[in-house]
Amino acid sequence: MTTRTDAPTRREQILKEAARLFAERGFHGVGVDEIGAAVGISGPGLYRHFPGKDAMLAELLVGISERLLRGGRLRVEEADADPEMLLASLIDGHIDFALDDRPLITLHDRELDRLRDSDRKLVRQLQRQYVELWVAAVRELHPDVAESEARAAVHAVFGLLNSTPHLGSYGGVLPDRAATETLLRRLAHGAFASLAG
Repeated sequence: MTTRTDAPTRREQILKEAARLFAERGFHGVGVDEIGAAVGISGPGLYRHFPGKDAMLAELLVGISERLLRGGRLRVEEADADPEMLLASLIDGHIDFALDDRPLITLHDRELDRLRDSDRKLVRQLQRQYVELWVAAVRELHPDVAESEARAAVHAVFGLLNSTPHLGSYGGVLPDRAATETLLRRLAHGAFASLAG
């Protein structure tokens, strides 16, 4: 799977800093001026990119849900009907998200209810589609497993992988990314392998 290597746009920089600040201090604990200062522009300058903080929050949470689903669909195509390869690829992709986008996990947990109803419904719809990719992959690999059990296993693995905001010290730094990635991969594969027993 290819990854993007070009420099982030100003809009992407704003979103990254907004996510970090919202995750650290809560949506209402951060002002537009602080977000602007974090990317080197005036607070009012942010309004050239976003109508306000609500729009930033919506773009962050809808955007990550769209990105995960798009990445999952691409992994399905690239796996070429190999269920073991697909599940391994989905796990690797979600681990990258869980390690690289930890503020978005915190933001989702704390601030999803602040979205407009239409945006919140869209996030939930995208998430359900993403879950179904995983459920299909698990059931392809373990055809004797009931759909409800496969779905429960997928949600349990998401809970495991999405616990990364809690793994670091108070400063939020992971002890060692490579070691954490290896551990998460082993635990996720172990959880799904247990379905065979």
